[in-house]
Amino acid sequence: MRDLLYPENQPEQDPIAKARKAMAIRPLPKRFYTEASVAELPEGFAIQLDGKIAKTPARNVLALSTRAAAELVASEWQAVTDVIDPSRMPLTRIVNSAIDGVATRMQDVRDEIAAYAASDLVCFRAGSPIELVERQSKAWDAVINWAKTAMKVRFVFAAGIMHFRQDQAALDAVTDRLNAVTNPCALAALNVLTTISGSALIALMLEESGMSVDQAWEAATVDESWNAETWGVDAEAEAQLLRRKADFNAAHLLMRALNT
Repeated sequence: MRDLLYPENQPEQDPIAKARKAMAIRPLPKRFYTEASVAELPEGFAIQLDGKIAKTPARNVLALSTRAAAELVASEWQAVTDVIDPSRMPLTRIVNSAIDGVATRMQDVRDEIAAYAASDLVCFRAGSPIELVERQSKAWDAVINWAKTAMKVRFVFAAGIMHFRQDQAALDAVTDRLNAVTNPCALAALNVLTTISGSALIALMLEESGMSVDQAWEAATVDESWNAETWGVDAEAEAQLLRRKADFNAAHLLMRALNT
């Protein structure tokens, strides 16, 4: 589910792909409402547009488990100016995908997140140059140390491109953490953090407030930052990175609000 937010190549049978595709292929509608608000319903805290309940692309009620999270999404709808552009509404995209897709395949999504831990970003280190080695160590050693303290397991890392798999006890510890996530929107947010960063460990550490979102983003983009400094900034790559950062920050905001 790496392309949860950018799923152009996802298989058609994937319910998340269907939900995202439905949003992507429709002509952008103009804003048709005056006020976006939140109402408490049996389904949760639902988004209202001029008093009418908003629906997901699959026609489910657009509702969240906490008022704080729903207000975040409502504020995104309130901020719409001319047309309703999903590409500029990362919170809504995550929640739609959660309600229309993740909710029906929770264990599959947990398994996909856990798979990142087997070859986690923070466990593959450069052998050279020394400046990059040191930068990776500064950003990533803290994540390894957090896992050792929080999960009582040791993740090993290797230099170069050699493939290896973590000890099963370490992977089981990640699975146990993920099994505790029962809210589809929280799991979708965690998935976004994982797929964008390439690291289940960064996502879990951020989820438990073991680091700030800025620290997490810095850790997730060590290599990109190094390449930009070494070879120069590519405009297209920079624009894509900014888009990823916006989605990363949105997933973090949503996850925090769901825990309120």
